[in-house]
Amino acid sequence: MTVVITLVLGAVIGVLLGLLGGGGSILAVPALVYALGLGIEQAIPMSLIVVAVASAVGVLPKVRTGQVQWRLAAIFAVAGIPATLLGSAIGKYLPQPVLMIGFAVLMIVAGIRMLADSADTGTACTVGDAGINWRRCAPRSIPAGFVVGLLTGLFGVGGGFVIIPALVVLLGVQMSIAIGTSLLIIVANSAAGVLSHLSGASIDWSITAAFVATAIGGSLIAGHYGTRLDTGRLQHWFAYLVFAVAAYVLLDTLVLT
Repeated sequence: MTVVITLVLGAVIGVLLGLLGGGGSILAVPALVYALGLGIEQAIPMSLIVVAVASAVGVLPKVRTGQVQWRLAAIFAVAGIPATLLGSAIGKYLPQPVLMIGFAVLMIVAGIRMLADSADTGTACTVGDAGINWRRCAPRSIPAGFVVGLLTGLFGVGGGFVIIPALVVLLGVQMSIAIGTSLLIIVANSAAGVLSHLSGASIDWSITAAFVATAIGGSLIAGHYGTRLDTGRLQHWFAYLVFAVAAYVLLDTLVLT
């Protein structure tokens, strides 16, 4: 039964990563903790491995079609990787209830962000024939990259729910390019988070491998067929699911324990 649950959850997370450029990873830690009964100290590095590999596979179609802004991703990574290491170090000193409450709050914020209308775009970056205005774009990208990295290290999330709005709303990057760029940033931050957790983590590699396998499959399928779906509506329904999971986490942590 554990294997079946793992395969299903991995597929769901992979599909969401492929469709939305992030978001699905926020369910990975609660899934590992509540559905599979793992401790938070195991769930975070395992989540990061799943997210890193699934995002790496999911970004390949975007790279082939030129839907990745490499320099912008590099700025986010340079700011985010040290923040990821910092977040990992802080998380090791926090008890599981504190981390789970923080994670639930993060999920609520993510859900609100997913429901927000992102039709308007910023103007700091211009992706197209005119190129990018790096003098305006870089200073806004660095703090956004730091925040994403900190969340990645602390909670084991990819941070796509922060990266996408930052790229589209704050910086004015086109959505198609923002999704591909987000996946690349997630790969860099998640890989750094995995390395920072490996020394003290007890990882169940069989569960991780099963999770990764179906997440890769889901990500590839979603990336291929995603252009045919109304991702805006899907994102709204996903936000409601995130709220429900956050409510359960808070109830379990504050009332049932």
